[in-house]
Amino acid sequence: MVSEKKKPVEEVSGWLRVFDDGSVDRRWTGPPEVQFMVKPVAAHDEFVDGVSTKDVIADKSSGLRVRIYLPEQKPENNDTKLPIILHFHGGGFCISQADWYMYYHIYTKLSRSTNAIVISVYQRLAPEHRLPAAIEDGYSALLWLRSLARGEQNEPHLSHADYSRVFLIGDSSGGNIVHHVAAQAGTADLSPLKLAGGIPIHPGFVRAERSKSQLEQPQSTFLTLDMVDKFLGLALPVGSTKDHPITCPIGPEAQPLGNLKLPPFLLCVASKDLLIDTEIEYFEAMKKANKDVELLINEGVSHSFYLNKIAVDMDPETAAETERLIAGIKQFIKNH
Repeated sequence: MVSEKKKPVEEVSGWLRVFDDGSVDRRWTGPPEVQFMVKPVAAHDEFVDGVSTKDVIADKSSGLRVRIYLPEQKPENNDTKLPIILHFHGGGFCISQADWYMYYHIYTKLSRSTNAIVISVYQRLAPEHRLPAAIEDGYSALLWLRSLARGEQNEPHLSHADYSRVFLIGDSSGGNIVHHVAAQAGTADLSPLKLAGGIPIHPGFVRAERSKSQLEQPQSTFLTLDMVDKFLGLALPVGSTKDHPITCPIGPEAQPLGNLKLPPFLLCVASKDLLIDTEIEYFEAMKKANKDVELLINEGVSHSFYLNKIAVDMDPETAAETERLIAGIKQFIKNH
């Protein structure tokens, strides 16, 4: 008997197809000129443009992997301790990997610019692993760093790490993970590790009801309303709406911000982002709760603009705003 061909039950244009047998196809089917950005970059021990990369297993029981970006040091700086930037990638909790070129091109640059070790987490993806799986992976990576700080484990690539200055950073949905990992860390004893700051970049904060910016701002390759709705429908716990605390940390279902112990935050937003209204709501709620939060606004650009290597190379405005973003992050890390 010939088995019936599996049928797609959900599709997110270009990015992802889910089939009736539960399988998922994440091969890029959008414009071919964009494909290079979603291709993996192999790890390299040698320094390329001042940065070497290594993939390691952070949790043997779960198989959780991370990618380490190590900036090259001059011989005279060999004793310098380097801050750690723990990175959570975006993709609506459903797509993308820590080794994709779109992250590689910007996080090698950030590692070099800030002279910091970047550690990017290979998060589990929905719908196979619905939330809070990605947040659990982010927190597990932080606990791995704590075990290294305590000398319970050893990772030669991190021999120069300063565990008293660990920053969380995340793009888009990775920005949500920054908030929730920081909140969870506030209830734990991480010593001698210290969480020095959180940097959500264009976090995926939304409400069940559409905001004005979602209705009025232009959609882009990296964010459409279709992507917001479908990715979150596949990622949030079954039966949840976008008012779930993971996507709406300022909503009625979320723990009040005033109850959370959070490190200083640098919230990065883009003026043409579909999600800017809810991001600014979050900023104002953090201020009202007396949290230490700064705001960095990039003008004239849209969601995750700095990850779009084509625009960064071809458009002077995007290039200039990317430099401003990196300079702002560098200053925040220097200050903390």
